[in-house]
Amino acid sequence: MLGGNGKSMTVEKAEEIATEALLHLTRDPDQVGRFLAVSGIGPESIRTAASEPGFLAGVLEFLMTDEALLLAYCENAGVRPTMIAAARFVLAGDPADHV
Repeated sequence: MLGGNGKSMTVEKAEEIATEALLHLTRDPDQVGRFLAVSGIGPESIRTAASEPGFLAGVLEFLMTDEALLLAYCENAGVRPTMIAAARFVLAGDPADHV
């Protein structure tokens, strides 16, 4: 997966994008509530869940399911929507591998 500068996206960059996306979600009580409901995570356990493998990929998947939310985040963060998909791929691999 290529980053914005034509280089391969690193795991560190993908984690940075996903962490910023999570912070974006936490600024909107409705969105973070929806994320918690969809993920099955309680507010009291989000810190613990964040250290689990796959959590950050799940944040990006959640963002990608809502085009308006995705575009709002991308505009706010100054990243292209394709970067979200690239970061998700780096963190979790090909979705076809998980079927």
